[in-house]
Amino acid sequence: MPTYYDGTKLLSMLDINGNKPEIFICTGNRTSGKTTYFNRMVVNGFIKKNRKFILLYRFIQELDNVEEKFFKDIGSLFFNDYVFTAKKRSKTPFVHLFLQHKSQEEAVNCGYAIALNGADTIKKNSHLFSDCACILFDEFQSETNNYCSDEMAKFHSIHTSLARGQGKQVKYLPVYMLSNCVSILNPYFVALGISNRIKSDTKFLKGDGYVLEQSYNESAAEAQKESAFNRAFSNSDYLAYSSQNVYLQDNTAFISSMKGKSKYICTLKCDGQHYALREFTDEGIIYCDDRPDMTFRGKIAVTTDDHNINYVMLKRNELFFINMRYLFDNGCFRFKNLQCKDAVLKALIHV
Repeated sequence: MPTYYDGTKLLSMLDINGNKPEIFICTGNRTSGKTTYFNRMVVNGFIKKNRKFILLYRFIQELDNVEEKFFKDIGSLFFNDYVFTAKKRSKTPFVHLFLQHKSQEEAVNCGYAIALNGADTIKKNSHLFSDCACILFDEFQSETNNYCSDEMAKFHSIHTSLARGQGKQVKYLPVYMLSNCVSILNPYFVALGISNRIKSDTKFLKGDGYVLEQSYNESAAEAQKESAFNRAFSNSDYLAYSSQNVYLQDNTAFISSMKGKSKYICTLKCDGQHYALREFTDEGIIYCDDRPDMTFRGKIAVTTDDHNINYVMLKRNELFFINMRYLFDNGCFRFKNLQCKDAVLKALIHV
């Protein structure tokens, strides 16, 4: 018999400081039931306790047909006596959601669907959403790395705009974030400090203000593997991602620690963070870690945003990085973690 995801334990957890978290993150393999569980939860919260909810999407075009995306499956499974509808004004980054029991004459507003990319408009209309009790953000990791520009700033702005009103400067507004395993370098994991803490065997992870569950549903994984379509692509990375907790975009090759005598090459600044490049001459290895020597004069900025006084733009060191790319292609690089690897890859891509 198939088993499906149950979020009871995640929702009962306290954060690393023993406080009630405001961010609940659930990742795992596909078709495990994460979305169904949380979609059903927020609808039940409205039916039983009149708790309105926010459905958070990334782009405005994703708001089209939101009633089908959100309610079609759970409606047929759990809410046969209800009709779920949406009303949207042209070009606005939010949609009014309505739920109607078949015994009722009129539909009742149960919440809103909003677009993360419309954060400025949401801020100006924040009074509309002041009575909402939670935010549900499904697929917070993008399989195609298609995030909004300044996504974290917009996400923070959205929550700040919505977590006020009803006589309070700041109210408790939990966010439920769901996703398959795509990349541990996704902007949310990086911002929350999860990227350097999570491991493949992590089940639960606590941070300041958040808790995370990395679930694995074995029956869902087996069902994926038994599919005739998936058997045809049995060696693909995507099948490993969809049926197991393998992060689609991450390659952990060459992640290791290095000890011994080394020569400091330069400090690399990428996305506002500093990294060190060291040469272990005896091993013939270039090593990148996050322990830079800020007194060293050689500082290289990967992007124009990283460029300031005492930093040289990467293009001025193109020959140096062409040599680095040759060493990388020949397996002569090692990295402390995936974030260090990502910084070097961004530098090499820019050459």
